[in-house]
Amino acid sequence: MTCQKTSHTFTKIAFKPLHTNLFNIVLVSFFLTLGCGKVYSQEIKTPKKPLPAVKQTDKPSAPKIDTVKQKDNTTAVKVDTVKIDSIKPKKAFLDGKVKYKAKDYAKIDQKRKLITLYNEAELYYKDVELKSGIIVLDYAKDEVYAGRIKDSTGTLIQYPNFKQGASEVQPDSIRFNFKTKKALIFNSRTEQGEFKIKAAVTKKENDSVYFLRGARFTTSTDVDNPEYYFQTNKVKFVPGKKVVTGLTNMVIADVPTPLALPFAYFPMSEEKSVSGIIIPSYNDSNTRGFSLQNGGYYFALSDNYDLTVLADYYTNGSYAMRFESAYAQRYKYRGNINIRFENLISSERGYPDYSKQKIYNIQWSHSKDTKSNPNSTFSASVNMGSSKYFKQSINQANVGSNLNNTLSSSISYNKTFNTVPQARISLTATHSQNTQTEVINMTLPSLQASIDRVYPFVGKDGIKKGFIKNINLQYNLSGKNSFVTTDSLFFKPQMFKDAQIGMQHSIPLSTNFKLFKYFSAGASTNYQETWVTKTINKSYDENTNKVQTTTVNGFDAFRTYNFSTNLGTTIYGTFNFGEDKKIQSIRHVMRPSVTYAYTPSFEKYYNTYAVDASGRITTEYTRFEGGIYGAPGKENSNIVGFSLSNTFEAKVRDSDSTKTEPKKIMLLNNLNFSTSYNFNADGKQIQAWQPLLVSGGTQFFDNKMNVNFGAVLDPYAIDNSGAKMDKFNIDNGGSLFRMTSANVTLNYSFSNKGTKEQKNTQSQRNGGRSDDLFGTNTDLTDSRNSQFANEKEDDKDVITEFFNSKLPWDMTMAYSLTYSNVNRENKITGNSIMISANMDITPKWKGGVSTGYDFVQKGVTFTQFRFERDLLSWRMAFNWQPMGTNSNWNFFIGIKSGVLSDIKWNKRSVSNR
Repeated sequence: MTCQKTSHTFTKIAFKPLHTNLFNIVLVSFFLTLGCGKVYSQEIKTPKKPLPAVKQTDKPSAPKIDTVKQKDNTTAVKVDTVKIDSIKPKKAFLDGKVKYKAKDYAKIDQKRKLITLYNEAELYYKDVELKSGIIVLDYAKDEVYAGRIKDSTGTLIQYPNFKQGASEVQPDSIRFNFKTKKALIFNSRTEQGEFKIKAAVTKKENDSVYFLRGARFTTSTDVDNPEYYFQTNKVKFVPGKKVVTGLTNMVIADVPTPLALPFAYFPMSEEKSVSGIIIPSYNDSNTRGFSLQNGGYYFALSDNYDLTVLADYYTNGSYAMRFESAYAQRYKYRGNINIRFENLISSERGYPDYSKQKIYNIQWSHSKDTKSNPNSTFSASVNMGSSKYFKQSINQANVGSNLNNTLSSSISYNKTFNTVPQARISLTATHSQNTQTEVINMTLPSLQASIDRVYPFVGKDGIKKGFIKNINLQYNLSGKNSFVTTDSLFFKPQMFKDAQIGMQHSIPLSTNFKLFKYFSAGASTNYQETWVTKTINKSYDENTNKVQTTTVNGFDAFRTYNFSTNLGTTIYGTFNFGEDKKIQSIRHVMRPSVTYAYTPSFEKYYNTYAVDASGRITTEYTRFEGGIYGAPGKENSNIVGFSLSNTFEAKVRDSDSTKTEPKKIMLLNNLNFSTSYNFNADGKQIQAWQPLLVSGGTQFFDNKMNVNFGAVLDPYAIDNSGAKMDKFNIDNGGSLFRMTSANVTLNYSFSNKGTKEQKNTQSQRNGGRSDDLFGTNTDLTDSRNSQFANEKEDDKDVITEFFNSKLPWDMTMAYSLTYSNVNRENKITGNSIMISANMDITPKWKGGVSTGYDFVQKGVTFTQFRFERDLLSWRMAFNWQPMGTNSNWNFFIGIKSGVLSDIKWNKRSVSNR
């Protein structure tokens, strides 16, 4: 007889005594014989209502009446009855469907009421899934047992995997009762969120409560050999909710530490985030005393937004508050808000170095998903606050932001109306703040509105061809509410008192056409009307003997117009060297253009005022001077401009011989020349020819190196005092042009990690650089994030016994050179280089440095050293700035997981700020 792999499914009513179920035993034995030790799959179905042990009729039989004559001639009735069987029907052992299978065999022992599954055994019952090396089902006790088996070498394999609902356990062995739902689990392993739990003995009380003995908790990847864990003997575990333990001791590298708690509580919500206390860290400062920093509370308000409240307190009275919130709505918007306030006190009252100040910073970033409404957009990028915040903050170490001189913000709303013609409107609030002068320029708000171009002479065919049909006009509206203030007056009454409000209307009319087939020509005129709410009046005050300027409140307006035209073409030139040459050809593209612009004089808006008591000397001025949109020009403008742009591209034979087409290489991305001639120049104060501006740029090494250069060439000579002469430099014994200034900048980024780009996002948001040439941004409130680029687990190389000879590294370099010769000084005014490099020193050690050198000042510029050690579940980092006013160091070691982020040690040097 040939053994074949078979699979059988049959239905049983219930397991019965041997003498009543002989047929079933023979049938099962027959199927087992056919299986010959292969895979068996059976299914047991239980009827909804068990059948009684004894078959009965539909209705009970009526008693048979028989009359018997007694001795006293009376008649007695004899009742003959049928007894009803008193045996209760046997209840089925399971109230659901059981499916099971095994690779080697499935053995049924009717006498002992056991079903044994061996090798890759699987059993499914309701929401219970059990996979193991061996499974024993005791249907008399309604229990199942599962455990491991040994392979040919004696190694235990095929650990049980018990899954019920969302809970999953991988123990050494398990015992489970189907009726009571209780289980006894040995050496269980389970995951709850970021936690991994292993217990010597686990007792499952019901679907939601487990009791553990000899348990360890860790966030390590390997629960059997973790680098650290929390050891406890008694645990109550509610999956998805909480863990309550008895005496808990922290163990690092299998060495118990003195860190212990009499009891511990670990929240394990299935939600993405839960509210909780943020434990502060201890620090000390020579200028502010002892402190508790970065303590607070995290509010998980909803799935769409949260709130983190952090605070610092120093014993000398200094304190800080921070509110951080992130929000998002899928397919609609996302953003975050950071509000920081610090009350800083240095030293003690009465000492000469005592100081007290309040600084703040507000950051808001918001973006709207275009899918929500394609006709409107709303965005915000806000970075505003005290000018000295990034220089003096006790919780921000960001030299890039510190050295930046400007903070800027923008909030804008745009709406498009699908009318004919189409109309657009936008509202924008802008803010620009100079951190050195503390001057703030702000528009709150700025209105922009426009109506699309209208072509009045285009026919029904819609063809725009020629001078007439290309004539078009549109309407633009601009309105501003502008403020110029300082840090000390920001959002105070004086700021609003000095506000300037204005509106400008413009109607441009233009056309373009072809001229002589190869030239593109265009002409335009623009009419503008400007409305203001404030003007000025100047007059001589005899009492003070000074010219007084007064502000006149009230509506006023002026109107201007101008005319311009342009002519341009494109010229192509190719220099061929032969297909057998390395460089086959060079292509040169030139785009010359000539523009002419004329603006008449609007002297009607000018008045005169006396500058002395006699009144004989007068000066002209316009009442719109210093207006929000400027003032109308008194002199007419009659200027012709010339420009020439060039690009150079080469065709090079590819080094790959299999490729037939040559490779294109850009030699020079752009080389631009521009100048202009003023027909109204008088030769004394204004020269006719303006300096020739030269600019260009190109890329090398697969576009990894960017080179840009520029120069200003003045055709006029200067006298001994440095004043310009109405005389060409070549006529004064010099060259055709006199170079007054020049600059070269070079940026080079290269790496052996590929082209993956690293962005210093937070530094850029604070107003610094997007690279790490000025170091990485360090938020001292949270040091859990890496100083280096966050690599995905899939990108990491597999660590072997021998370290790979390829050391991952990246480098960024920036070089700047500036030359000045305005007054024959002929010197280099700027010459500096900045370098940033990062490298994986070993598979677990990373190092980086940012530094530079100023060749003019002959000194080292900003320097930062950074080191980091990957300790698997932990991270250790050290950041050191050895020199300068911002010299400091910061050391951190802590657990990466956000669940245990409070387990850390953070120490930093006393800040000089």
